[in-house]
Amino acid sequence: MQTKVFQELTLSRLGFGMMRLPQKDGTVDEAQVCEMVDYALAHGVNYFDTAYPYHGGLSEIVAGRALGRHPRDKWLLASKYPGHQIASRYDPEAVFEEQLKKCGVDYFDFYLLHNVYENSMGVYMDPQWGIIDYFRRQKRLGRIRHLGFSTHARPETLARFLDAADDMEFCQIQLNYLDWTLQDGKAKYDLLAARNIPVWVMEPLRGGKLAALPDEQAAKLGALRPAESQAAWGMRWLTALPNVKMVLSGMSDMAQMRDNVATFSQGAPLSGAERALLAEVAEALKVGVPCTRCRYCCDGCPMGLDIPLLLHGYNDLKFTRSMTVPMQMDALPPEKRPEACLGCGACAAVCPQGIDIPGALSEFAALLRSGPSWAEMCREREEAARRLKEMSK
Repeated sequence: MQTKVFQELTLSRLGFGMMRLPQKDGTVDEAQVCEMVDYALAHGVNYFDTAYPYHGGLSEIVAGRALGRHPRDKWLLASKYPGHQIASRYDPEAVFEEQLKKCGVDYFDFYLLHNVYENSMGVYMDPQWGIIDYFRRQKRLGRIRHLGFSTHARPETLARFLDAADDMEFCQIQLNYLDWTLQDGKAKYDLLAARNIPVWVMEPLRGGKLAALPDEQAAKLGALRPAESQAAWGMRWLTALPNVKMVLSGMSDMAQMRDNVATFSQGAPLSGAERALLAEVAEALKVGVPCTRCRYCCDGCPMGLDIPLLLHGYNDLKFTRSMTVPMQMDALPPEKRPEACLGCGACAAVCPQGIDIPGALSEFAALLRSGPSWAEMCREREEAARRLKEMSK
């Protein structure tokens, strides 16, 4: 198993992300999770990542029970505080104590502020809640060994948070060969590297999308490495990035576990030609509009919309539906969202790429309306947590 040194610890470079655990009869298949945990530990994986809202709160419970069958010094456990969720109040102490109890541990090896982004940064920094100061105290008390954060924020927001909270020890970002450009992954990676903050990777395969490529793109990879899985290509792309210390894979069955373990045990980084091929594949996967962010469209917009930002979200959502884009749009004032477009066409008239910007923004607004908003997702998560507490009484 490939490893990386982080301060006093040696980390397996592959971590078990416990957000997409196997299912059986409508709930988490705990027996299969135990089998996967046993296999991971036997093959050198020592990092396990969960969070308060995963699987309606069950992930922490199942993770704790599966890992608790093994000596505590054989595994490293990470969890997260859900300050990114929209709520009427935030109580870090109550949540943290509940998490320790659910996981059956006295301390977390790694603890993260969950998704510091445009809307949640104010929550995390608000002295009314005292979130960051509380977790700093827990670190001093030894109940947290290492404190960091995850983020889906834009690079400029990430920079502002790092300026305000300069004691964060690591940062978890969405990174893969598609989001290197589609979600500004390169800019975030470079920013963190420049500040000497180690990178943890989430969504290395874009929720499985990069492990199930269209036939044409799959054939290109298969022609070079017939025996290599598409997942392995994505994972090996990441191992060439020196500031990536941890790659979290949300594995849902033993086949995925075995494939990832094999990749991180034997696989070498991609060659230059192979990386170029993945860049070609990434471009072919993009299905939105060819916005270059020249911003010519912004000057004449009567609503003052950040059109490149909106088109960026449109392209992301066109590739696959996820929580990230609705969350980012909810963080904007209503008058700055895609539905605020008047359809006047001033932007399209000056677009060097000839994009039908009003049409794209109209479609973007419709796509957002067709799925739940981030606020609705948060309400569902809050209700799931409430039900789990009631069941455990």
